[in-house]
Amino acid sequence: MKTSTILATALLASAMTVDATQIEPTAVAKLNSASEAQVIEWRRHLHQHPELSNREFETSVYIAKQMKALGLTVETGIAHTGVVAVLEGSLPGPTIALRADMDALPVTEQVDLPFASKATSEFRGQKVGVMHACGHDTHVAMLMGTAKNLVALKSQLPGKVVFIFQPAEEGAPEGEEGGAALMLKQGLFEKHQPVAVFGQHVTSTLPAGVIGYRSGPAMASADRFKITVHGKQTHGSRPWGGVDPIVVSSQIVMAVQTIASRQVDVTKAPSVISFGVIDGGIRNNIIPDSVELIGTIRNFDMGIREQIHEKLEHTAKLVAESAGAKAEVTIFKGYPVTVNNKSLTDFVVERFNTVAGKDNVREMGLITGAEDFSYYAQEVPGFFYFLGVTPAEQNPLTAPSNHSPRFYVDESALTVGTQTMTQLAVDYLQQHH
Repeated sequence: MKTSTILATALLASAMTVDATQIEPTAVAKLNSASEAQVIEWRRHLHQHPELSNREFETSVYIAKQMKALGLTVETGIAHTGVVAVLEGSLPGPTIALRADMDALPVTEQVDLPFASKATSEFRGQKVGVMHACGHDTHVAMLMGTAKNLVALKSQLPGKVVFIFQPAEEGAPEGEEGGAALMLKQGLFEKHQPVAVFGQHVTSTLPAGVIGYRSGPAMASADRFKITVHGKQTHGSRPWGGVDPIVVSSQIVMAVQTIASRQVDVTKAPSVISFGVIDGGIRNNIIPDSVELIGTIRNFDMGIREQIHEKLEHTAKLVAESAGAKAEVTIFKGYPVTVNNKSLTDFVVERFNTVAGKDNVREMGLITGAEDFSYYAQEVPGFFYFLGVTPAEQNPLTAPSNHSPRFYVDESALTVGTQTMTQLAVDYLQQHH
C-alpha cells in the first residue's frame, strides 16, 4: 500500500470531529440555487462545443477562464489539455480533490435541442460527428458550479480544494498517453497531496435527481486483448492439407468461456470475457493462414484480473497447439477496478440524504463499465457516484443510454449534483480539520 494511501486512510479513521454546523446545509442550498442558471449556461455552451479526447483545446481555455474569474489559482496544460484550479480556504485543514472529465465522443447528435452539437472532427482517419454523449459537459458545469459555491464560502472554509478538469477519460488516441493516469504521472497528487478524492457521473439508468452509489468495488476493470491464430492455408475441399485457424479460433472462443465460469472464484467477484471481433478469410473455399480475435475482459477484483490474464493466454496457446496451430496473445491493460472507500461511503451517503432526500438515494449493483477515476482512488481514498438525468416521464430502463446519439439530460438534475458535491466538500473539510 502506498504511503499516501496509508496516511489518508488513517486520517479518515482518526480525524478529530469538530462542529460541522458552521456552514449550514441551508446556506449551501441557498448559494446553490443562485448558481443554478449559471451551471445550465455553462453546460449548454460545453454541449454545443464538444471536443474529442486529448483535443479539448477550446474546452480547456473556457474552463480556465471561468475558474480565473472566480479568483482561483489555475494550472493548465496538464496531461495535454487538463485544467486544475485550487481554492485555499481561510482556515487550516486538509486538501481534497474533486474531479470532472471533459472529453466528448465520436457520435453524431440526434437530439433536437437549440444547443445541439453540430461539431465534427477526425477519428481514426474518418470524419465524425462529435457529441457529449456521456454527459461530461454536465460534469464540468457542475464542478464549476461547485467551485463558485465554495468560493462564496471561502471565509468559513478550512483546508484546500483541488478542482480537477480531466481530459481523455474515454481513452487517449492510439499511440498517446492521457487521462487520469497521465495527470498522476505528471505529479498532480504529489504536488497537492489530497487526502480524499470525489467524482460523480450522470447516468440514464436513474431518474433525474436520483443518486446512486455503491461501497467497495463499484465499476469493473476493462482490458482489451488480441489473439492471432496462425494456421496453414489450404483449399477448402482439402482441410487435411493445412491447419484451419477458423476452427481453432472457434475452439478458443468456447474454451475461454470456461475461465470465468470454471477457473476463477465466482463467489468472490464476477467477471466477463467477450469477443467482439473474429476476422479471417476472404473466400468460401479458401482456408486462410490466420485469424484475429479481439475482445474485452471485465472484472471486479484486481487479483482475479491477473489470474484471468494468465489463464486466457494459457488456454489460447494450448488449444491452438493441440490442433497444430499457434496462438499469439496480447493483453492491453485498461482501467483498473473503481473501488469506493467504505469510510467515505458512510460519510457521503449522509450528505446524499440531506440534499436529495432518502427516497432519492439508491444503492446500485455492480457496473461492468469502467472509469479512469479508478487511478485516483488507487492513490488516496476515493468515492465515485452516479446522478440520474432521465426525465420523469421516461423509463430509465429504456431511455437512450450514455454514448447513444439520443442521450438526453434533464437539466433539473444538475442543481442536485452541484449541491451534493458542494455539501460533501464543505462537510468533509469541516469534520476533518
